[in-house]
Amino acid sequence: MEPVYCFEIIVPAGAVDGNRHVNNVAYVQWMQDAALAHSAATGCTRTTEAIGATWVARMHRIEYLSPAFAGDAIKVLTWVADFRKVRSLRRYKFVRTSDQKTLAEGETDWVLIDTSTGRPRAIPPELAGLFALAPDEDDGSRRSRNGLGAR
Repeated sequence: MEPVYCFEIIVPAGAVDGNRHVNNVAYVQWMQDAALAHSAATGCTRTTEAIGATWVARMHRIEYLSPAFAGDAIKVLTWVADFRKVRSLRRYKFVRTSDQKTLAEGETDWVLIDTSTGRPRAIPPELAGLFALAPDEDDGSRRSRNGLGAR
């Protein structure tokens, strides 16, 4: 199992704002779309539902590096950096396919919630074991901090 999942999109005209580039809220939607696709591909969605749980976002962080435009083909790379007691950190990197330019980097802190109580619950090993982690490197670079540093 590969730690990095690739989710591909073509920027629709509706994602472009009055500044003639992709609006920032589109990136949050694409982060969620990529996370859900990765979760489904690993069996995490099915397993999470089977144990009576769901994932909710606690925090999003995005750093915009370069604009994207309507019609751009973008690869959204996503990976799980860690699992903690009830939380999991997922990272993202947006890359324009035509020139391999990094457009944005981000992360979401997800919390596992028990659907019957609405309270956080411990992440069971069978759920965490569905992902190969891509943890941060410790060399101080942004690329490394975001999980794609030299290995």
